[in-house]
Amino acid sequence: MGKLDNKTAFITGAGSGMGKAQAVLFAKEGARVIAADINVEGVKETEKQIKEAGGEALAVELDVSSKASVEEAVQKGLEKYGAIDVLSNTAGILDGYAPTLETSEELWDKILNINLKGVYYVTNAVLPQMIERSGGVVINIASIAAFVAGGGGAAYTSAKHAIAGYTKQLSFDYGPKGIRANAIAPGAVETGMTKQIFEEGSAAVMEAVNSVPAGRYGQAEEIAAAALFLASEDASFVHGAILPVDGGWIVK
Repeated sequence: MGKLDNKTAFITGAGSGMGKAQAVLFAKEGARVIAADINVEGVKETEKQIKEAGGEALAVELDVSSKASVEEAVQKGLEKYGAIDVLSNTAGILDGYAPTLETSEELWDKILNINLKGVYYVTNAVLPQMIERSGGVVINIASIAAFVAGGGGAAYTSAKHAIAGYTKQLSFDYGPKGIRANAIAPGAVETGMTKQIFEEGSAAVMEAVNSVPAGRYGQAEEIAAAALFLASEDASFVHGAILPVDGGWIVK
């Protein structure tokens, strides 16, 4: 018996990193996975890996910053599986730790459109059918930048703080309708997206990353394990939480 038997999960950013790790783990735990990403090659590889392991998956192209793309991807998933029980909003990008005076309006808009508005688009596309069935789980991938400065630049930190608030409001508004909404706040996690920052980061950034109590970077699979907990019935009484999975970053 898997923790997600007979469930269907829609995971954004599933072509690599934390999204892919969730897709693979969720499928291992019995879920039918709709793996969505703007990186078509990556998400098809995720689908292939899941199927080769005996799981069930559908790869869909998704640009979270486009409402039309979101609605099309969600519709494809619903046509294939009939319902979406778990949504993980994982897709996101970094801003290079740019302070506000070094953040162009173009960069600001890009970060917020993907990291915040994209979550709004996808959630609004998936939520109605969850409410119709009086049940569902929404997991938003935030960041330690939802709690403290230094985990990103001005745009990234603003977006992740907003994700924390959005998650709490989802819980407040839709918890009584059977929807559990929670967020995960990863710290320094080794993925393809963060590799260059870890290798080329400023002295201040690297000091923060290297001084966490855990004494190491996190792995995508560790974030996936936390997401599995929140997606499963093990977390049936967890509503509106912002769960740090950060090696102790925010306790420093």
